[in-house]
Amino acid sequence: MPGAVVLLSPCVDLNLNGDTETTLALADPVLEVDRVMPGLKAYADPADWKNPYVSPIYGDFKKGFPPVLIQVGTKELLLSDSVRFYQAIKMAGGEAELDVYEGMPHVFQAYLMNTPEQKAAYAEMQRFWSRHLQPSNR
Repeated sequence: MPGAVVLLSPCVDLNLNGDTETTLALADPVLEVDRVMPGLKAYADPADWKNPYVSPIYGDFKKGFPPVLIQVGTKELLLSDSVRFYQAIKMAGGEAELDVYEGMPHVFQAYLMNTPEQKAAYAEMQRFWSRHLQPSNR
C-alpha cells in the first residue's frame, strides 16, 4: 500500500454515473463524453465497469486505503467522480482531502502554467506529500 496518494481529476467510475458528466458536459474545454467513451471501452469491457479494479468508486474502503488528496476544478466533467470518491473514503473512515479550484478544467495543474491556481495546487501537493511521506529511520 502506498504511503499517500495524490489524484488529479480522477475518473473513478467508468460508467460515468456522476451528474457533472451531464451538467458540465459543455463547460469542460478538455474532456467531452463522446470523445472519452471509446477510450473507456478500450480500457475495459463495459461488463467490467463496476469492478473496483476498473472503477475504484465501487471498492471497499473499510479494508484500508492510503491518505488521499484529490484535486479537481469546478468546470470539469469529472467533478462528481472526485466528490463521490472523497465521500466514499471518508464514509469508510479513511483520510481524504478534496481540494477544489474555482473555474478550472480537467487536470489544469498540468497545462495552465504559472497561474495562481496551478501554483496553489502544487503548494497543496507539496504540503500533503510533506505531511504523509516522511523518510523512515531504518
